[in-house]
Amino acid sequence: MTPKQEERLRKKISNIRRTLAAEKRKFGGYDDSRGLRYVPVRYFMQLHDYQGGLTYLRWFNKNFPDDGGFPDFLFDWTIILFQCGKTKEAARKAFETFCANAYLFNKYFDRPIIPIDKWEGSNVDIPEFADQLTYSAKQPELAAFSVWLNDLIETVDFRNRCEQYIDIYKRLKTENDREARRALLMQARQLIETA
Repeated sequence: MTPKQEERLRKKISNIRRTLAAEKRKFGGYDDSRGLRYVPVRYFMQLHDYQGGLTYLRWFNKNFPDDGGFPDFLFDWTIILFQCGKTKEAARKAFETFCANAYLFNKYFDRPIIPIDKWEGSNVDIPEFADQLTYSAKQPELAAFSVWLNDLIETVDFRNRCEQYIDIYKRLKTENDREARRALLMQARQLIETA
């Protein structure tokens, strides 16, 4: 990346932050229906500015605590945490990423994507959404992350959590009782929160 390209990305980050700050001043909170809040993370990734990305993500988490984000955003967050040496937090975020889209890691590692017969809670938890991922385990700058992630997803604990999560969503596909569905969704939420 040339210095001019880097300068342009940093200017875009600055403009987005300024726009979000203006919305907060104007509305007393954030009215970011355009989703601008997600974009800077991708720019920090392109800049390989993981510390800057981590600072931004702390701000994001403070100002949007209930915002789960999209699977690719969560994946970026996982990479940034890992690159900043926060492997415990990165492992939790990796599981959250899996729960947002169970196919993303297979796409990243260029493994076959086999659809799972489960309730797709949103339009981002489908095999086709994984195609939006722009990273690959083959990228040299992500080599250490790729080894770490592969080791993580092969652990018994991670696999068990994934299987539990998928089992809940398989049951949700056929469960029609409102209270039973609520209980299953609570189980899924607790599984993510205790990762």
